[in-house]
Amino acid sequence: MDPFRSRSRTHPAGTRVVARQKRRLPGIWSYGLGAGCTLLAAGIVTMFALLTELRPDPWYHPRYALPLLGMILGNTMTGISLGLDVLTKGLVRERTAIESCLALGGTRYQAVLPVVRDGLRSGFMPIINSIAAVGLVSLPGMMTGQILAGVEPIEAVKYQLLIMFLIAGGTGLGTLAAVMGGARLLTDHRHRLRLDRIAAEMFT
Repeated sequence: MDPFRSRSRTHPAGTRVVARQKRRLPGIWSYGLGAGCTLLAAGIVTMFALLTELRPDPWYHPRYALPLLGMILGNTMTGISLGLDVLTKGLVRERTAIESCLALGGTRYQAVLPVVRDGLRSGFMPIINSIAAVGLVSLPGMMTGQILAGVEPIEAVKYQLLIMFLIAGGTGLGTLAAVMGGARLLTDHRHRLRLDRIAAEMFT
């Protein structure tokens, strides 16, 4: 099978997640975990917003669904790629400490917990910084565009806050699923660290 042809058929979100990782999971997992968690988290959050807050008729109207999904998808992809990158590099870097914990009777979850926390922190950091800066340091593009288009500033702020919280929810859900899934994949039920599951050409 032509590897370039195979890659061209991969979902763009999965390709972007993998492209930002120095150490990659092997085979389909390198694309499937990132793309799957990205699409799942963004899809759930987008449907939640359409069905509960925006409620267009019909609820899946492309005018509302596509822009909303695009904003959530892009930010979720960034969080997942950062989380997985820190996770894989951290497991390699802390290999001795993790295996020592396992040798002393710790479970795989106890052994990799510090690295998982670092991965989650890195994945959450961009959206947390964005939320902290809204209205104080920067004015987001959506809110600015609405104000320039003549929408009342209060209404523009409400929609921007809604979008920011939805993005935070999608990023948090996707990053949590991807990092926990990656940690589970790189250990096994016998409580061993499985760095051999990182692609050989990327593992040094």
